Amino acid sequence: MSWYIAKIVFQIKGKGMQRPQFDEHLRLIEADNFEEAFLNARILGISSEDSVINQKHGPVTWEFVNVADLQPVKEWKNGMELHSQVREMDEANHYINYIHNQAACMQLNDRPLF
Repeated sequence: MSWYIAKIVFQIKGKGMQRPQFDEHLRLIEADNFEEAFLNARILGISSEDSVINQKHGPVTWEFVNVADLQPVKEWKNGMELHSQVREMDEANHYINYIHNQAACMQLNDRPLF
């Protein structure tokens, strides 16, 4: 088994939000190979979708976008969040398309273009 760091991206959606927001998580993934790590990162992202009630605007949801990066690492704890970052964008679709393109490159065994 090997360890990987996955960047998992969520779009934050809620009524009354001024600009599109994205939350980037770095998570540890344990897997036998890159392909299994990528699949496990996607499953973790889907299962981590969440919704909360914001006192100002009502429901706010975190919707899984995709896995934006996946890098092999040395041993740490499986699924541990290493970093999270919220991004505000002027155009949500541009960012979402970028994340999907990064994921497609990884699925083709290419490395993302950062």
